Amino acid sequence: MNRKILVILTNRWDRNQKPRFVELDADNKGTVLKESALRNPPRKPVYAEVWENDEGKSRWADCNRFRRRYPHPLEQPKAGPKKAKT
Repeated sequence: MNRKILVILTNRWDRNQKPRFVELDADNKGTVLKESALRNPPRKPVYAEVWENDEGKSRWADCNRFRRRYPHPLEQPKAGPKKAKT
C-alpha cells in the first residue's frame, strides 16, 4: 500500500522566504517512489504524514533532519475502531 507524505521546507532565519511544499509517494517500508513539487500550498487533508524542515534548503534530498508535525491540518483523519454489530 502506498502513502502520500507532505514535506514542508521553510527557512527559520529568513521568514520572508516562501515555504516550499513537496509531495512524496512512498511504500510502507519508506522507500520514495515518486517526488513532485507543489506550486501552491495544498488545501485538502489527504496526506498520511506531514514533515517539516526549517534549515532553508531548496530540496528535500539536501536536508539532514525533519520534524514530524502532528496533528497537522493537512494530515488525513485517522479512522476510528470499527464497532462489531450485535
